[in-house]
Amino acid sequence: MTIAEDSISLHKKLRGKISIRSKRKIKSKRDLSLLYTPGVGAVCKEIAQKKELIFSYTSRWNLVAVLTDGSAILGLGNLGPEAALPVMEGKAILFKEFGGVDAFPICLKTQVQEGIVQIAEALEPTLGGINLEDISAPRCFEIEAALKERLRIPVFHDDQHGTAIVALAAFINACKITNKNMSEVKIVINGAGSAGIAIAKFFHNWGCRNLVVCDSKGVISSQRTDLNKAKQEILAFTNPERLSGSLQMALKGSDVFIGVSSANILTAQDIRSMAKEPIVFALANPDPEITPSEARRGGAAIIATGRSDFPNQINNVLAFPGIFRGALDVEAEQINEEMKSAAAQAIADLVSSRELDKGIVVPSALDRSVGLAVGLATARAACKSGVARLQLSDNALKSKIKKNLRL
Repeated sequence: MTIAEDSISLHKKLRGKISIRSKRKIKSKRDLSLLYTPGVGAVCKEIAQKKELIFSYTSRWNLVAVLTDGSAILGLGNLGPEAALPVMEGKAILFKEFGGVDAFPICLKTQVQEGIVQIAEALEPTLGGINLEDISAPRCFEIEAALKERLRIPVFHDDQHGTAIVALAAFINACKITNKNMSEVKIVINGAGSAGIAIAKFFHNWGCRNLVVCDSKGVISSQRTDLNKAKQEILAFTNPERLSGSLQMALKGSDVFIGVSSANILTAQDIRSMAKEPIVFALANPDPEITPSEARRGGAAIIATGRSDFPNQINNVLAFPGIFRGALDVEAEQINEEMKSAAAQAIADLVSSRELDKGIVVPSALDRSVGLAVGLATARAACKSGVARLQLSDNALKSKIKKNLRL
């Protein structure tokens, strides 16, 4: 059977990938009285008097909603909320497996921007955080911005920031291997949806100064009149050489290619046109912009893709479970730039010098040490930047995160 056929068979057999289990069994009338009525009434009264107790007396401290409208499912497009549910269930599993986070899917039967914001806002009392997923650009930018402004819990659009964080971690290590200066290299990003624009912003904040972003019509430049608001905004810090034209034209002499676009758009000849020891991150799924073998034939020094069957998989699972683990354990009110930068550096630091020598730039997606490292780095950054409600010593923080990861 193919992966697709086997996956369909497994989903049919399981009838869903997640379930809810109680932390305490009801074996007696006293158990019933303690867990529900009349005992629970006393808990309700205490929370009513001091709302912060909800994080101590309920599961809210560890609950994250994986929220979507089904408008941009994986690489499949706008298939609607019903078709999105298997993906959201899968995301919930990754949260639990790699972050110890209890996540559950919410697939909305609306694609109206303000409607999505209002629903998420109304759900806040139940949640420790919200992970936005598979919402099409440019609406995803506006939805996340509105929720960050209105809510006092972490809101994180993984398609944007998870991809950017892991890509930056890989880029940090790729520059170590090739001895390239991060602030001086020319980086071409192909794809100007949620991931591409987030990568451009995050890399710029890190200190990269020569960024060129392309979409299906070529270089995003001030000469174009067809740009949406998000694409217009990135012109403030991209394309410093005022280039215009095709992706292939932009790629000439560049040091880095990052693709979050579509399959098979580059050839070995395109890679040869780049600078010495080019770095190629071809992240389109399921098929990359260029295969590793073709990129290698073109002289690529470092190659990464989004696939698990090739080396150097840029996989968001390296980021979001640990980021939420750290944010939840210090009751952070948001996930800010400092926390995202700390997560990227933590991921990069997990790659040993021996692995770097082999051209490996990111840890394995199955490496269980990642959740702890990213969680600690994120929590520390939250405390230092002033968005954490809880200020814990480093030893206490490490102990808490390890306990919640069940390490």
